[in-house]
Amino acid sequence: MSSTTNPSAQHTSTIGAIGAPSRRNTELALLVFAVVIPVFAYANVGLALNDEIPAGLLSYGLGLGLMGGVGHLVVRKFAPYADPLMLPLATLLNGLGLVAIWRLDQSERLQASRVFVEAAPRQLLYSALGVALFVAVLVFLKDHRVLQRYTYISMAGALILLLLPLVPGLGQNVFGARIWIKIPGLGTIQPGEFAKIVLAVFFAGYLVVKRDALALASRRFMGLYLPRGRDLGPIIVVWAISILILVFETDLGTSLLFFGMFVIMLYVATERTSWILFGLLMSAGGAVAVASFEPHVQQRVQAWLDPMNEYKLSQKGILGHTEQSMQALWAFGSGGTLGSGWGQGHSDLIGFASNSDFILATFGEELGLAGIMALLLLYALIVERGARTALAARDPFGKLLAIGLSGAFALQVFVVAGGVMGLIPLTGMTMPFLAYGGSSVIANWALIGILLRISDTARRPAPAPVSNPDAEMTQVVRP
Repeated sequence: MSSTTNPSAQHTSTIGAIGAPSRRNTELALLVFAVVIPVFAYANVGLALNDEIPAGLLSYGLGLGLMGGVGHLVVRKFAPYADPLMLPLATLLNGLGLVAIWRLDQSERLQASRVFVEAAPRQLLYSALGVALFVAVLVFLKDHRVLQRYTYISMAGALILLLLPLVPGLGQNVFGARIWIKIPGLGTIQPGEFAKIVLAVFFAGYLVVKRDALALASRRFMGLYLPRGRDLGPIIVVWAISILILVFETDLGTSLLFFGMFVIMLYVATERTSWILFGLLMSAGGAVAVASFEPHVQQRVQAWLDPMNEYKLSQKGILGHTEQSMQALWAFGSGGTLGSGWGQGHSDLIGFASNSDFILATFGEELGLAGIMALLLLYALIVERGARTALAARDPFGKLLAIGLSGAFALQVFVVAGGVMGLIPLTGMTMPFLAYGGSSVIANWALIGILLRISDTARRPAPAPVSNPDAEMTQVVRP
């Protein structure tokens, strides 16, 4: 028998880090397209309206590129393994929203209105503030699991944010909904946009601890596992809070968003289909009950059921009726499959809310069905990447927080798009990143930042094992 040294043992080295590549160069390449596409759209609007390239094209392109570039550099530095699609998708939607808002600012019909204020410069400022908050989230939130420590503080903070519009002298009633607060020097802010993020933190922290108790079933009825009576407490409380918001603030959209987000996270945590059934029944029952005596909600339901009648009553000058729902449907209809083209629509007939609640109608008319499907696909990609982040997260809190934020984002898109298209009653919420409004764009940039932080933690490679010096001395005995 003879012994020889194993040749492969002499070249033994430390095993490299195991994990996904950073994909930052992919993100950078996608960001270039995310900036170029809105700049091209901006030029198209100027050519359609004035037969010339807009004077502000260069400054707009540089501003949008600077925001995307700063976001990319921060992600590359502080979250190198984060998802490569979310930042370009958010930048593209934000850029297209700025183009549509500027296009509506050029409308002579809107400029003649007494309430006209040039919205595009303000929206660009709000977008910059949103990117600044996005940067702050990635820089200062080193680990998303730190948020779990503030579970019940988050609940208290969310309740405070939701109750602020009810404070006399602070809350503002805007077109029937009391969901705004007025801050001197800063204008109006919608606290509910930030409350959805804080509530997602509370729900995730609470369900991580209580999910086993909520998953227990005491009886089975018609194939569904029914939870025990004492475990219905949390969902009853959340249901009551959402109904109270609807009653005192007449805000149907926020109520549906918060309650829907909780039911989604509850289902993911417990895997009990019965929770979805209870959630749908309770939300429908509460909405019907409130709509039976709240005039503002009744008007929106009536505008949904018979928009043409509302249009006729509005044309006769009868107070309490609106023509906007019918105008939005006409805008979608006149857009057809490919649309009338940038700057060649008439969605400004919708009036003061054409750049906020009804901005999707502008895209529907000028980009047509193809453009609307492309926009919805962009939103679906953000939700899909958020759900993928939830699947990849290594801790239960991160999984629930990611799916909660993604679910809230998806619900907001559905509620707004469904209301404008006539699928459900209008809710008064705004389309994320597209619509004019500082609270919405800033809060949604923060939401993207948190999702990227969770994604970075989930995709970060495992540490490389320490090499064993004795491996080089391994002997192999051969006969």
